[in-house]
Amino acid sequence: MRRVVFNQKGGVGKSTITCNLAAINAAEGRRTLVVDLDQQANSTQYLLGQGVAGSTPTLADFFSEMLSFRITRRAVKMFVHPTAHEGLDILPAHHDLENLHDKLGAKYKIYKLRDALEELLPGYDDVYIDTPPAMNFFTRSALIATESCIIPFDCDEFSRKALYQLMADVSEIRDDHNPGLRVEGVVVNQYNPRASLPRRIVQTLREEGLPVLNAHISPSVKIRESHEHASPMIHYARRHKVTDEYRALWQELNGTARKPRKKRVNGG
Repeated sequence: MRRVVFNQKGGVGKSTITCNLAAINAAEGRRTLVVDLDQQANSTQYLLGQGVAGSTPTLADFFSEMLSFRITRRAVKMFVHPTAHEGLDILPAHHDLENLHDKLGAKYKIYKLRDALEELLPGYDDVYIDTPPAMNFFTRSALIATESCIIPFDCDEFSRKALYQLMADVSEIRDDHNPGLRVEGVVVNQYNPRASLPRRIVQTLREEGLPVLNAHISPSVKIRESHEHASPMIHYARRHKVTDEYRALWQELNGTARKPRKKRVNGG
């Protein structure tokens, strides 16, 4: 399965959601690859920590060599780096991605990421792709290369209005480039169930037929600590509430959410 985590709005937790789902996926014994297409390289920093300094070559090198026709399909594996977590690898980002954006768009290299992942797929069960907070060349490349899209969502009115345009953008990519693309679900992040506004907005989205997932992610300082220690929650705080929420999200996405036991009937 290839999943893109995407929202045009920044600060909604794309990298955190990408890395925590990928880490749980790997901990479940599935060979997992993270692709970091965001020039800010937050997913790269989260998964590699101090090792980020040695994470060359990067995706920027991949795209640069592709522009100069110096890369072959067999060479794609050169750009993959292991993390400290068993079964979890990453194609790391670099700030040079910004400088390559216009050149890649001008030469219409929009399908090259899909081709690269097709070459890598035999070595992985699942791929999680982190994207920039914009509908640009890299995001379009990711949506063309994937099977599904996960949309992080903050519970405020501005985010709700932006969500409709985002859904339209995904539909356009599906119609023009990737007929198999689907929105797998909207992940409600930084959710406070005690506040009335988040509850009301989530209910509105569900009434409008948007695929809001049942598992919500709470705000927590522990998440920021996990960023600092470059260790996803499944490794940093295994028994924390937010870790359980990420497990529930992973289970829901993978169809393994535990159903409540049926009550026993007397004599049954």
